[in-house]
Amino acid sequence: MSDSELNKTIEALIEQEGLPDTYVSTVEQTILPLVDHILSLHAAQKRPVVVGIHGAQGTGKSTLTLFLREILGKHRHCPAASFSLDDIYLTRAERQELAERVHPLFITRGVPGTHDVELGQRIIEQLRSAGPGDLTPVPAFDKSIDDRLPEASWPVFKGRAEVILFEGWCLGARPEPESALELPINRLEAEEDQHGTWRRYVNECLKGAYHRLYGQLDNLVMLKAPSMDSVLEWRTLQEHKLAERISSAPKKSDEKRGAQSLRIMSDDEVARFIMHYERVTRFCLTEMPGRADVLIEVGEDHSLSQPRFRDN
Repeated sequence: MSDSELNKTIEALIEQEGLPDTYVSTVEQTILPLVDHILSLHAAQKRPVVVGIHGAQGTGKSTLTLFLREILGKHRHCPAASFSLDDIYLTRAERQELAERVHPLFITRGVPGTHDVELGQRIIEQLRSAGPGDLTPVPAFDKSIDDRLPEASWPVFKGRAEVILFEGWCLGARPEPESALELPINRLEAEEDQHGTWRRYVNECLKGAYHRLYGQLDNLVMLKAPSMDSVLEWRTLQEHKLAERISSAPKKSDEKRGAQSLRIMSDDEVARFIMHYERVTRFCLTEMPGRADVLIEVGEDHSLSQPRFRDN
């Protein structure tokens, strides 16, 4: 990389995200080729493009998205906005209502059905149709309080986004065949979804509203985890880091600090939490690699392979 300003940005991001110095190699072999791919896509389409980034928990979606956004916007003259499926979770009150109306498992955020899909579609449309001075508030969700932040606290994107980076663990997921839903695949389904009501509702969401949302994607990038065991290990590590971040944050009132502490999960709770995601994750690991526009293998050590671009 000869661009000294680009190098400075990369070094600053590596430091900011607490990444090892060796991540510069990941930028060179994985991220910069992906930047070039996105720029080619944008040039071919001659309009703003939506790039979906799929990956199970812990695969590095957020980090990849951050680097892409900063490099595109600051060094490739291509304004890029980003947001996550996590940012458009239903509020806790909305999930409570869904849990009471459909199935108790919907109180837990994550699976299709627990997102405000219309909000996601609206944000994409606003970002790609905005005028030069228009401001688009981009949703934000605070996992430490398990609720969406008020709109006044959302980050704001100015102008039109030429690239919209949309990332999420089930982004681009397809519904399973009905026959696959008959038998539970883990203890959570066997004990808490004995009649299959919850998993069938999730599958129906993927057929309907989520299918329409994912239809907005111009390109699908898959970060492919090595296994479901790795996903559990990585998600447990994420929770440990979240707990560490909250404990080291500036002290607030006892009431506020207590509310935050209640949201940190033990390792057993993380294992149960991941069971909510397991069915969709396993199906994606099986069927998505063959159709993703870009496939990036994630090693057990979180290393990223060179991107493989699908021939169209």
